[in-house]
Order: sequence, then structure tokens, then C-alpha cells
Amino acid sequence: MGSVSSYETAAGKRYRVRYRKPDHSQTDKRGFRTKRDAELFLAQVEVSKARGEFVRPEDARETLGALGPVWLGNQTHLKPSSFRPLEIAWRLHVSTQWSTTRVSDVRHSDVQSWVTAMSRTASATTVLRNYGVLAGILDVAVKDRRILTNPARGVNLPRKMRKEHTYLTHDQVSSLALAAGDRATLVLVLAYTGLRWGEAIGLRVKDLDMLRRRINVTVNAVEVANVIEVGTPKTHKRRSVPFPALLTLPLAAQCEGKARDALVFGTRRGTHDA
Repeated sequence: MGSVSSYETAAGKRYRVRYRKPDHSQTDKRGFRTKRDAELFLAQVEVSKARGEFVRPEDARETLGALGPVWLGNQTHLKPSSFRPLEIAWRLHVSTQWSTTRVSDVRHSDVQSWVTAMSRTASATTVLRNYGVLAGILDVAVKDRRILTNPARGVNLPRKMRKEHTYLTHDQVSSLALAAGDRATLVLVLAYTGLRWGEAIGLRVKDLDMLRRRINVTVNAVEVANVIEVGTPKTHKRRSVPFPALLTLPLAAQCEGKARDALVFGTRRGTHDA
């Protein structure tokens, strides 16, 4: 158990609480105006220790500006195309609002006000991403015993509205392909196979099975901060996609004279066509 003792100050008598933290090191908290307040604080400390809910004051004082970069640096499981939006959200939106705030000072109502204000000018996607970064940082703070609960959880969030899909007719696809010039085959592949742009420009000659009329999708080439990042397809799932007979001749012409490892839709220098 800890102890309560009094001491004199210029403003009058005050009380100090001495107690041991879970690691058995001793600390104290002073400035209580009444002995009862000091005893109540000591009782709360002992109960929190017994329940495994004790939060060290120095941990609770850490700012989000210090915790944010650590959280961001631990998102190594994400692809570059997924990591980049989080880095931007932290740098441009979360950090500018919360970097000087102590983790223990974050209030549910403050988070709600922040989300509400953003929702007036930003899209639901942007708001949800910014909120997700803040909530993720605070989730880790809970696991690290800096705070007991996450004050960001349970706020009212905007809903993402599904956009109506528009599909081109065969004539429109044909006109678009003609207008695309030397990218006509790429337009046709995108239109009739459902490949994503990054999957299409990442295709190599060896990925095409001309006899079975199938495309083996094994990589995804995405431009991130003006750099082409090549990785696995979305959700890391490789797949085989059929293509219609009308693409056989255009794809054969696209691959003519190229090595098996060459890009189907590469530039003249053999690099990805961004």
C-alpha cells in the first residue's frame, strides 16, 4: 500500500501520495488540497493495479505527434499503394490537428467535432481514412497501456455512397480504341477482360497463353509518388483470366519480336507504360 502525507506550501497545507507502480518502483503525486482527495486517489491507484488497468502518468503524457510516426512505420504489411494514402492522411490531416495533444487528453467529443468538421468539406473516403489513422494510433495506445479505452471509437462517421457504374457499348469501346492509337490493344484488354490498369501494364509475354486464350495475372504495377511499384495483385490473389477471340490477333501483334520476360505494354525502352 502507499501512503499519504502532508506538507506546507505558500498557499497552505497540501497532501502527497506515495505509491509503488506495478514494476515496484516508487513514485508520488502531490498537490491534493484535502486528505480525502489524496486517499481517494491512492485507492484508485491500488484498484487499477489489482485489475491490471494501471496507466503510468508518463506514458499517458506522450503526444500523438510522437506516437503517429511509430504507428505509421509499423504498417509494413501494406503495399506501397495502400501505405501512401495513410502517410498523406497522417501528414496533412491528423498530425496538423492532433500532434501536440497528449494521448490522455483526447476526448470522444473532440474526435466527433473533428470528424463532423471534415465531413462538411471532404469526401466520405477522405474522412474515413483520416479517422482510421487517428483511431489506429489510439488502438495501439490502449494496447500499450497509455490509455484504458480508445476515445475515437463509437463516433458517428459519414457513409460512403456507391456510385452508379457506367458501361461502354461495343461501338464506344471500338471508338475509344481507335482514338488511343498505339494503345488500342491495351484499351481492348481493359474493356474485355476486367483487368485493372496496374495488372494490364504489368503483363509480360510469358503471362499470355495464346492457345487457351487466357491471361495469367501475377503482378500489379502501380504508380506511387511518381514511381512504379510492382507487387502482387490486389488481395495478393493470382488468377487466370480468359480473353475473347477478337483479342488474339491484337495481342499476338503486341508481343511480336519480344522476349518472354518483356512487358506486353511496355514503352520503347522496355519500361512500364504509366
